[in-house]
Parts: sequence; C-alpha cells; structure tokens
Amino acid sequence: MVRLEPLLLLHVVGVLAAGSSGPSSLGTFENPSVRCRPRFRYWLPDAGVDKETVSTNIKDSGERGAGGVEFVPFYNYGGEAGDPPPQANWVTNGFGTPAFRDVFRAALQAHKDAGLLMDFALGPNQGQGVPASTDDPGLQWDLVPYSFPVGSNETFQGPIPGWGTGELVAVVSARVLSQTNISLPEVDSPFLTAQSGYLSLVLEHESLTDITDHVSEDGQLLIHFPTYSNGGGHRIFAYYQKRTLNRNLHFTNNATATIWGNGSFAVDHYSSRGAQTVIDFWESHILIDGIKELLMEVGHYAWEDSMELTSNTSWTPALPERFQRKLGYSLKRYLPVLNFGTLWPNNNVNIQKYRPGAVQSILNTPDAGAGYINDYRSVLEDGYREYLQTITDWARNELHLEFSAQVSYNLPMDMEVNIPVVDAPECESLQFGDSVDAYRQFSGPALLAGKSVISNEMGATMAAYGYPFRSLLFSVGRAIVGGVNQLVLHGQSYTGAYYETTWPGYTAFSYSTSELYSNKQPSWDHGLSDVLNFFARVQYTQRQGIPRVDVAINNKVSATDAVAFPSIYQADDLVNEGWSWAYLSPDNFALPGATVRNGTLGPDGPRFKALVVESDSNMTLSGLDKIREYATQGLPIILSGGLPGIFPSANESESAAIEAGLTGLSASTNVHLVRRGGVADKLSALGLSPHIQVQTDGRWLTTWREDSSSGIDYALIFCDSNTSSGYITVTGSAKDKVPFYLNAWTGARSPVFTYNVTDHALTLPVSLQGNQTMIIAFSPRGLNEPGQPKTHAIETPPSVIGATYDQSDGWVAHIANQGSDTTPERIHLSSDRYIELAQHQRTASPFNLTNWQLVAEHWEAPTNLSDAKTIARKHNTTHELTTLVSWSQIPILRNASGLGYYSTTFQWPPTTHGRVNGTADGAYIVFPSILHAIQLSINGYSSRR
Repeated sequence: MVRLEPLLLLHVVGVLAAGSSGPSSLGTFENPSVRCRPRFRYWLPDAGVDKETVSTNIKDSGERGAGGVEFVPFYNYGGEAGDPPPQANWVTNGFGTPAFRDVFRAALQAHKDAGLLMDFALGPNQGQGVPASTDDPGLQWDLVPYSFPVGSNETFQGPIPGWGTGELVAVVSARVLSQTNISLPEVDSPFLTAQSGYLSLVLEHESLTDITDHVSEDGQLLIHFPTYSNGGGHRIFAYYQKRTLNRNLHFTNNATATIWGNGSFAVDHYSSRGAQTVIDFWESHILIDGIKELLMEVGHYAWEDSMELTSNTSWTPALPERFQRKLGYSLKRYLPVLNFGTLWPNNNVNIQKYRPGAVQSILNTPDAGAGYINDYRSVLEDGYREYLQTITDWARNELHLEFSAQVSYNLPMDMEVNIPVVDAPECESLQFGDSVDAYRQFSGPALLAGKSVISNEMGATMAAYGYPFRSLLFSVGRAIVGGVNQLVLHGQSYTGAYYETTWPGYTAFSYSTSELYSNKQPSWDHGLSDVLNFFARVQYTQRQGIPRVDVAINNKVSATDAVAFPSIYQADDLVNEGWSWAYLSPDNFALPGATVRNGTLGPDGPRFKALVVESDSNMTLSGLDKIREYATQGLPIILSGGLPGIFPSANESESAAIEAGLTGLSASTNVHLVRRGGVADKLSALGLSPHIQVQTDGRWLTTWREDSSSGIDYALIFCDSNTSSGYITVTGSAKDKVPFYLNAWTGARSPVFTYNVTDHALTLPVSLQGNQTMIIAFSPRGLNEPGQPKTHAIETPPSVIGATYDQSDGWVAHIANQGSDTTPERIHLSSDRYIELAQHQRTASPFNLTNWQLVAEHWEAPTNLSDAKTIARKHNTTHELTTLVSWSQIPILRNASGLGYYSTTFQWPPTTHGRVNGTADGAYIVFPSILHAIQLSINGYSSRR
C-alpha cells in the first residue's frame, strides 16, 4: 500500500551561513571521484572477443556510476566449467598472447577515455599463475606422500613406496600404536569433492626416525623392525617434491609448441620465485608495445583472487632449510604429522576440506603433534609473505601501482598474519557469509597496519540472475560495518556475441552464480545508477580521515577456518551498547603501529581502548610478552571467561613459559578478569565509552572515523534488524560539534534538527528501517561550511516527523496529523525557547493512493536465441489495479520480467467528498518494501532532484 502523509511546514528559526569547502582527490560527498566508486569484476570470455564491445561495456559501467572494472580474463573459470567451445582458440587467444594484448590495450584505453581506473588480474581466471614452461622453478610445488605398513619383527626390503614420483625429500619410519578407518560424509557441492575416508594412525612420538640415509641411489631400502611386547607394527613413509603442474587455465589441446598450448600454470605461493615467474611473464609478454605506459596511467590494483590451489601438502623446495634456520630442528622427521596430522588439512583448507589425504598421523603426545604443525605453518606464512611482498614491491616500484589480494584464506595459515603486507587486502561476501564478525577478523590487522582501503568482492550468491538490490544492500551494509570501504561487484558480463552463447549473453559460471550485471537486466538503466552512487557516497565517507575502533580482541589460530568463519566473540554485551571491535593475531603486535600511547593501542590508527582476551582463544609467548608490556604502558587488558589457552609449539620450554606467564597475568596492573559477557560492564567501570553509544529496540552496528584535517567526525549506523528506533550518544570532542545528515542516496547534506547536548555528551534520536544505513557528520562549530545553524531543537513531539533547513529562512519543521488532539505539543529549542504546536489538528489526514494503471514492459528472449547481442524483445501490456499487488498475483505477469510503469492521480490539496480535508503544505509518500528498484516522479519532476 502506498500512503500519502500530508504535513504542515512550520518556520522555526533562520540563520546565515558561510561558503562551501573544496573537493579532494576523493571528490565530494555529492559526487565522489572514480577512486572511491564501486567497481565491477568484468568477465572477459577470452581474448578473441570483439574489442569495441569490451570498450563499450567499460564505458557504460562508468556512465552508471562505477569507477572502473576489475579486468578478469575468465576463460570459462579457467576451464573448470568445461573446455572452450569448438570454435574458440585458447592458444591463439590465451592470456598474454598478441590477441590478449590487443583486448587488454582496448580495455585500458576505454578507461582512459572515460576517466576511470582499471584493476587487473595477474593471470587468467583468478590470477594465481601464468603461462610457463613445465620446468619453470617458480611453478607450484607439492610434497607427495606414500606409505607402507610393516609388521612387528619384520624386514622391509625393496624399493621405497612411490619411488620415481619426484625428488625424494625424506623417508621416515614410525611405530604404529593404533589405527582406525575413518569415513567422510558425501558433499553436495559443485565446488567441493570428498574422499570416502582415510586411515588414522597414532604414532609413538619417540619412534619417528629419519631413515633417508638408508635409501640407495636407486630407491632400495633394507631395514628390520623389532618386536614389541604390547604389539603394534610399523609404517614407512616416503615424501617426494614435484611440480604440481596444476593449471589456472586448462583445456584439451595437443598443440604445445608454445607455452600457451599448456594453458596457464599455478605458481609457487610460498617463495619469491613464484612471484618472479609472474613478473617475468608480464614484463616479457604483456608490458610491451606501449601497454606498460598506458597501464601506469589508468591502472590501480594488480589483483589476485582467493586461493584455489590444490596439493597433497603445501610446499616449496626451500621449506626444509627455512624451517631448520627458523626453528632449530629438522622438519623431515615430522613429515608424517605435517602432511596430514591432528590439525588438518595442510593442503587447501576450503576446497580440500574433505580430501585431506589417505593417511593421518597423530602423535601420542599431549598436543597430538599440533606444535609441529604450527611450527610448519609459521614457515609457510614466512614464505607466503615473501611472495606477497615481491609482487607488492614490483607493482609499486615498476608500475607505480598497488597490489590487492584476497590474502591467505583457504591456505593452511593464520589469515591475519599477512593481511598487512598488500596495499588493499580484499575479502568477499560469498565465503565470509555476510558475517560482520568474519569481516572484523579480516579488517583488524589492516586497520592496525594503516591500510586506507579494505576491498570486498561483493555479491556472489549461488543463484542465477536472482540477486535483488535489497539483498545487495544488506550484504554491503554488513561489510561496511565490518571495516570494508571498497566494493568490487561480482560481476559485469560481456554483452557481445560469443561461441555457443544464447541470450541473455555470456553468463559466467554457467548460471550457477549471481549476479550478472549488463544491459540485459531491466535495472541497468532503472535503479542501478542510484545504487552505485549510494555505494560511492558511503565509500567516500569511509575513506575520510582515520577509522577508530573501540576494542581489539585477541584471535590466534593455526589456520583460519575459511569454510565457516565462525564468530569469535559471541556474547551480546558489546553490540547491545554500541561497542565496535576488530580482531588481531598476536603476530600483528609486531607491526610498527602496534604501540600504546595515552592508554590506547594503535594510537595513530584505530586507537583501540582495550584489548580483550577470551578464555577459548590461544596465546603465543611473543603475544603474552606484548600484552604484559601493553598493560604496563596503560592499556586495559580484559580476560573474558578465564585465562586463554596455549598456542602449542614443538618448543616445550616455550609452552611452559606461556603457562607460567598466564598464571600471573590476571594479577598484573591494568589486567582485569571478568565473566564471559561481562566485558562491556568492565569497560564502563573503567570510565570508557564507545565512540557511538546506542540505545535501541533493534540491532545497530556502527563505524566511526575522524578527519583531523577538517575536524569532521563521521558516524555510520547500519540497522541489522527490522525497523527500530532509539538514540545514539557521542562524547569527547564530537559532543561540541554540529551534526549533519549525509544522505548517500541523494548526496544532500542537511543539519540535524533534534539533538541534546550536555556537559558530557551529545544525544540524538534515530529511527531506522531494516537494512537502512544512516551517516552523520559532526562538524566543528564555526567551520567554513554551508548551512550550519545557530540553534536546534532539544525535544520534539511525535507530530514533528522531519525538518529542513534553509540558509536564508532557517528551520522548517514538518508536522503531520499524528499528534495528540488534547495535549498541547511544543518544540523545545536549544535557545530555551518553546514553539507551541496547534496546527497538527488542522493537518490533512493520511490517505492511500489507489486506482493505479500499470503498463508492464515485458522483456523476453529474441526469436533467435543465438542473438546474444539484442537487449530484449519488448512488448507492453496494460493493467488497471485498484491497489498495488505483486506481479505473481497477475496471471499474465507471473513469469514475466521487465519494467513496470505505474501511474495514479490524487487531488492536491487533499479533499474529502469534494471539500478540502485540512491544511497541507507538502507530503511524504510512503512505499511498501521494494524488492529491487523504484524511481518516482510527480508531475514530471524526479524525486531525485
């Protein structure tokens, strides 16, 4: 039901104001620059497509409000979704070929012509490798395991298991104390597969023996095993390193005379050598013939997607030497545990969750071998950091650009360790499941490292053409309050003809994944621009100044659970009172910005007011040392629910030191032990308050930013619930500033009419619809800005439903017919003046808009389904409706898509039975919840003006 709410306009007070402030490199709030506009991930089918169409697609996205595209040579998901169509030639049109350079140059030129910025994948598909020869040392490596059982008092004589598979790394023997066959569940997923089960062994720790020296040059081994009184046998394990030759672009092809005949190989992500293979390829095959110079003009981020690398064991040939150098002992003896042990898997945490390996080896030690695995993973993190740093340095120094990557998750490492390495770390809505807590795990290290941009691959869902704007806004709202401030929408489609492609055109992921943005979508010219501009303005505010976060929470894991991203802090005390938080790994305490000053952690960045350590978190020795140091320097440390656990290491003395240190931690100065869920109470007792304190009957999540150059603070409130109302309160210097609403839908900036200021705080009432985002700027008084009023309302009655401010005429209150007919109402101004309200009794009553005419513009497939370039075959039908109903309730429209043009008329001023129904100076039009998009005009005037 659409309702018209008439209102009276009551002049309250006037004031003069000064001129406006100038734009920055980010543009203005009303019109943000391309640098902080959302971008599209653009799916290029292959390099043989029409270059003019590619250019047109890019320019069209800019005209609708995007800042450019992330250029992804898709190649049918790198061949994962099937071979190329028979007519396509992925050798001639492969990544880095002359044909690719032509289309890449066309894309760059389109960005230059349109004034946009382009991100680009470092390789085909997801950017995790490049075409190369099969013997390139920078390709991905694997550690391949083999094993063989040997009974008690038996001799093994013959070739070791797996001989000839690759370069022998080690042969290890161990006594088996017990063994169990474990079954794995079936997996119903297009992206995951499962093995039926595995053999789980319990090995005697002391029996692990490196017997590599017993193996002859031709792989022969002769060894006898003793008899044990309590039974049990032995097992021989052999490990070989080899290139996986996994491809991020693969297809059936016998013409392998050039590197493009092999598609593209994944590179080693645990050394600089893998990065150098990528760099060498770009410099030899792509950054030539003027492309480098053009890329330096309009490029922004070199980019790599989430890790979809598979292997038996995450590996690089230098790992044993690095391990020995860092940890002081050889990893070879413990390869059975590292390959597949108690913390599993050690290949791909996500894709291979149900394919961990054939044999699991668990030690008969208190931690079951977890300490050795943690040591191994710490060396992986070092190698991965080297990989990231090498590409980051190249992008900065050689191209004067930046590097963005979906850092670490999916690989068996603590994600938070290496997030600070890249320029713009990127997360994603699909794998993070729209979880605010998951985003906080990702954003915490980036904020402490001072990263100005945290990117997000936004909007991938497992549905075809089924992702309405309302759902997108929900996902974006949750990402923003989780710390994200750059959106890359997934994704924009190539709109031209392509082999074996039918209307509506090229559809990445074979109709399994949304969304596919193009002119085949009716919303492309009817709503998308509004949404993109909204995102741009939100991002503009989230790039201003420095983000401040209330609380840091300790979070040390061996490998980030990238399948579930479980919530870490699950009590509701913090969110109920408006506290914001982010997670840090103890490894992040080594960052340059991880210092304490004036009782805050990261004083030049997020300025965390306290550090929370939960009892079910893990503590490292270096982390414990830092926490004690922070407490001594004045940072409140809150132990929630008890003491944390020990993050195991093979170094037993280190574990003992952690245990001893934790015992005395709670008695240290500035360390407070509280019950689980009692953190907010303790923070309050310490005299601390959140940047934005909330009181609401719903669930509100917030961000806070401070811009020291302008003196403006920015508050963002997202309603993560149904319609709710309440109050927000700010303290500190913000309480002495003037609040302004920033309307991200229109770009308008208007002062807040009703708020109350005391000696300690500024409080203002807030009402939000579900999924709504509100942005409030707090400007210093006397700032050279337009429309800064000298007075405001302290309290208003329910009949005042809004207010506008004009520099010449001052405040105008909007009064609706919903107040009391008997009790006098009045507006209380900050000047201590009262304005009596009687007019609401004469205000016209609300009424519903009825008798609609609907002209439905049907968008249907062209007669020739192979005509993928046609937008749609269109025709209209007209429908007379007494009230608005869903298209699903109109038989002819039940399965239709397209546009609906609704029109109705109403008398103004409103009348009842031909007589004027009260007084009305204006009206609000209230619409029901909209699934996708709506645009409104009245007598030819757009509501967006």
